[in-house]
Amino acid sequence: MSFKLERGLFKYDFIDYHAILCVRVDADASEIRKRYLQIARRLHPDSCAKADDEEKRLASELLSKLVNPAYEHLHQEKNHAEHNAVLVQIAKRLAQDSSVELTTDNARQLASTPNYESAYKNAISHVAKIQYNSLAQAVEAISQISELNLVYLMRSAGKSLKSNSSSSTVSGGSNTNNTAAAGNNSAPPQPKEDPVFAGYMRRAQELIVKNQLSQARVELQDAIKMKPSSNQCHSLIGVVYMKQNQIKMAKIHFDRALQLDPKDATALEGKAKIDKFLKKTAPSTGKKSTVSAAASKSSKSESGGLFGGLFGGKKK
Repeated sequence: MSFKLERGLFKYDFIDYHAILCVRVDADASEIRKRYLQIARRLHPDSCAKADDEEKRLASELLSKLVNPAYEHLHQEKNHAEHNAVLVQIAKRLAQDSSVELTTDNARQLASTPNYESAYKNAISHVAKIQYNSLAQAVEAISQISELNLVYLMRSAGKSLKSNSSSSTVSGGSNTNNTAAAGNNSAPPQPKEDPVFAGYMRRAQELIVKNQLSQARVELQDAIKMKPSSNQCHSLIGVVYMKQNQIKMAKIHFDRALQLDPKDATALEGKAKIDKFLKKTAPSTGKKSTVSAAASKSSKSESGGLFGGLFGGKKK
């Protein structure tokens, strides 16, 4: 059976493991494990002993194709950290869009409520209680949760959203009716993102999650050729170089990202790590040592590579 998931973060070719388990995107390892065990008990054959054959088959498919892979991905610290790093990048990219289509009342309410963090936690907690009660509706529940995750991430990235109750679109800026009433004074529509560039970024993010760093770097290099002034592209390729222990190249791209956007969180964090490392490994004598030699030495002594503590994973 193939489960059709095309809303929320799934719409952007991203597997929303948090939605499958119905945990917050900032849930820690203990919360993820606790939630997984709850779902696994619900879908276990012993729990479905009185169900008909169709429901038993559906429970088995949900467990093996969705729930188990989601837990396997999120419970590993390295994968979890990389998954969250990609989530942040997607949120930043989507925050630049003029509008995002939402299909549920819960997501629209979350888009407009002032205290979105509390509302998000309450909504996830409520849906978790009923997510797998009806197995036939489980996929629909996952899609709804992913829309909540999408809105929460966008708002966390600084997107100011307004909900229009008569449509399924949320957008930043002034209310749609007020804009229309302004006539010729209304702001021009935001240009849509180049689908080719978006494809490079999406594939690069997916490859980083899989720790296929060389391929990810190729995608990002092509993206930079298209948009050399994209701070997100420079910060992301900086992450790739840093994970490969290529400090000099990582620093160049982090510096460029910060020139384009001094508030780029990924570049700020990466550059801080590099500066700390360079200061720590600075030679105490007059004899000059190369950065590459220092990187090689450190990569042997620190688990997960030179910068494993920030982004996880070893060089492939």
